[in-house]
Amino acid sequence: MNLHEIAYQLRKLPWLKKHLKDLYQFTGNIISDKQTKTRYPIQRISDSDTEHLFGYYDKSPWNNNESKIIYLSATGAYKQVAPSEKAHIILHDIKTDKKKTIADTKTWNIQQGCMLQWLGDSNDTIIFNDINHDKYVSRILNTETMQERIIDAPIYSLSKDGKTALTLDFSRLHRLRPGYGYSNLEDRSKNQALPDGYCIWNIDIGANKIKGILTYRQLYEFQYDDSMKDAEHKVNHIMINPKGNRFMFLHRWIKKGVKKTRLLTADIDGNNLFCLLNDDMVSHCNWKNDNTILCWAHKNGLGNHYYLLKDQSDELQLIAPDELTVDGHPSYSPDGKYFVTDTYPDFHRKQFLYLYDLDTKKVKELAAIHANIKYRNDCRCDLHPRWNHSCDKICFDAACDDKRQVYIIDLKETV
Repeated sequence: MNLHEIAYQLRKLPWLKKHLKDLYQFTGNIISDKQTKTRYPIQRISDSDTEHLFGYYDKSPWNNNESKIIYLSATGAYKQVAPSEKAHIILHDIKTDKKKTIADTKTWNIQQGCMLQWLGDSNDTIIFNDINHDKYVSRILNTETMQERIIDAPIYSLSKDGKTALTLDFSRLHRLRPGYGYSNLEDRSKNQALPDGYCIWNIDIGANKIKGILTYRQLYEFQYDDSMKDAEHKVNHIMINPKGNRFMFLHRWIKKGVKKTRLLTADIDGNNLFCLLNDDMVSHCNWKNDNTILCWAHKNGLGNHYYLLKDQSDELQLIAPDELTVDGHPSYSPDGKYFVTDTYPDFHRKQFLYLYDLDTKKVKELAAIHANIKYRNDCRCDLHPRWNHSCDKICFDAACDDKRQVYIIDLKETV
């Protein structure tokens, strides 16, 4: 049994897992060379005066013509998972290297930021989450004219064309999974293990219309399992497919510290619910295309691996089981030729970036990146690699040095 299988088994004893993990991390940090090694040029694009991050791995920080890139400037991201201090949104002009603050947000976390992203294929319009009059909202901002429009709900996943979004309860998510929700508002469902109401909403961005599409009760009753009884239920990791007609999400329930997860898909209006995986553990996923999902998960009889799943079927394929042996954050290149993924810090505090070639089915190590021990556990700095549109650069967050920063690795040349 390897370390990752041990960690999987220890999920049933979270208090023991935490203490053993701390011992493991501090011991490894003592003997680490604390160096970053790479085969390709890596450039820090954010200033070193404070912390910076972009957010999650399922969206690109580059605008459509790659003339600009966006990210957050923040403080306290090494000691709090959802700091109360506002974060600044930075617009970075690639050609001139000029950076300016164009907006602020009070709703952000260290894993996914404020869901900051470009609206559809825009070169000048962004969307991000914030709070307005004690209500979570999303703001659409034209970075040239500075004209703004408020959407009456925060977004979680945005369709590729920018017309539709899906969302969830960010306060409940923050309470049950620190680092992924927002801390501004109290979780009004905290005394309800199975809340009476919706868990996922559909947002028409153009019309500013919000409609509930799935309830907690629907999930509870869909292919019910005895372990769900008296457990606290939540949803997370919503992702809309490229076409915008279906989405996936994780349904999780926790009882006495034990967490179980299944991967579900549904039409964009919540109909045609389907369970793709239900063997206790599903972690990070991404759409390969409109009908296929790549995920890190546990499958009974096969173990923990990357799996390629066909939506609304039981078709399953193992991906690089001997090379990609740990959980990561996978994203496909826009041309469909590769996917990039990362790892959590190993014993020597190294996080790896890997490139998988879909044609040759070969794995290439791009870099081994040192992770500052200050950023660990819930306040860790995941790399969350994401592609540019030309498929020759990858942006990632890292804590190579003293502060969390934003970096770009250039795949056009080696060092």
